[in-house]
Formats: sequence, C-alpha cells, structure tokens
Amino acid sequence: MAEWFHRVAILEGISYLVLLLVAMPLKYLAGYEMAVQVVGWAHGALFIAYMVILGLCWIRLGWSRRFVLIAFIASLLPAGPFFLHPPREENPVGMD
Repeated sequence: MAEWFHRVAILEGISYLVLLLVAMPLKYLAGYEMAVQVVGWAHGALFIAYMVILGLCWIRLGWSRRFVLIAFIASLLPAGPFFLHPPREENPVGMD
C-alpha cells in the first residue's frame, strides 16, 4: 500500500504543477478556460485519492501522526509530494 501512496503522491504533485504552470497561464493569459477545468478536475481526483490512501496507510500500516501531518502539508505545497518518502516499515523509528 505504501507503493500506491508513493505513486499517487507523484501523480498528484505532477498534476498540481501542471495546474499552476500550464493550465492557469492558459486561462489567464490566453483565455483558454477549459485547461483549468480539465486539469483541475484531474488534480482534484488525484488529491482525493492521495488523502484516502494516506488515511488507509495511517490505519492499516500504522504510520505515525507526525508522518501523516507532514504528508498532508506536503500535498498543499507545489512539488511537496516529490520530497516525501513513505515509511517502508509499519511504524518507523523516529517518526512517532
């Protein structure tokens, strides 16, 4: 399940950057509003998947509250998920 979290985190991070660096300029500089609608929807779906999988990992794999909080904050920052590495063991030392 940690592998799924990592994969979704990378996809969510990419979608956030595409939204900010491609779709938003297309909307506001070129008047192409459809870009934000399409990329925004995809990013929203990936963000929800990220949060659901994060919650499942917290419950099933015993991830610490500290790591879950860091993962949540990382999801709010552009490129944050790229620097986040999920624990490989159930409750890693030093992550409580």
